[in-house]
Amino acid sequence: FAGVVYSYDQEGVHRADRGWEQCISIPLVQPGMAELLQQWDHLLEEFAVEEAWLPHRYEEQQHNCYTFALAFINRIRLARGQGALSKGQFTERFLIPHTREASRYLTLHQELAHSDVYIVPLPEPEQDS
Repeated sequence: FAGVVYSYDQEGVHRADRGWEQCISIPLVQPGMAELLQQWDHLLEEFAVEEAWLPHRYEEQQHNCYTFALAFINRIRLARGQGALSKGQFTERFLIPHTREASRYLTLHQELAHSDVYIVPLPEPEQDS
């Protein structure tokens, strides 16, 4: 994926287009929501400059990067007529399934890297003209 990552810490909101290569991307916009994808960047930019995300408001346990991300997601959900998610609900529905999948992948990768296995890619299926 290409894009910009927004993060929030004691220095405020940051935007970065590199340095996040080892992160897990969690798709939040479902198919059929193309209009939201087109508005997403603008909505996020507006959200990021709100007073709530000024550096002095940062608090490591209660008002942090996780809070920033969840507050933005809940703003989008509420605008679409959906209910807000608690931290627990968001973690259970979105984060845990993707981190479990990443953990399984990393475990498999480590096992294969330390064994005498050679992986051959399957040939591309032929396209009928």
